[in-house]
Amino acid sequence: MTGDEYQKLASRTMKKGWSSERDLARDHALHLLSAEVGELHGLYQKEYQGHGVPEREHILKECGDIAWGLAAFLTTQGMSLDDCFDTNIKKLEKRYPDGFDAEHSLHRAEGDI
Repeated sequence: MTGDEYQKLASRTMKKGWSSERDLARDHALHLLSAEVGELHGLYQKEYQGHGVPEREHILKECGDIAWGLAAFLTTQGMSLDDCFDTNIKKLEKRYPDGFDAEHSLHRAEGDI
């Protein structure tokens, strides 16, 4: 499945009626992203309390919620997951042409966000 295919399927479950109220849909997606990353982080935080490593299925479900939030946010911005993925890879290829190294990470070119 491509990112765009996922985004189309995921957008079916976005709250109806918010299409003309992009700020509400956008904010909902951003709040959800933050909350879901927190939930994933919390699974690993519990290791310090003796809970052990989270199960694969739980990790995949939380990551799926994060993916949904990203897809929803991009939908509200009129952008696609495929474009997001492509833009990110191009940025990384330019920043780290030979793979990651600390020097390029510490000393980015001007305008490299």
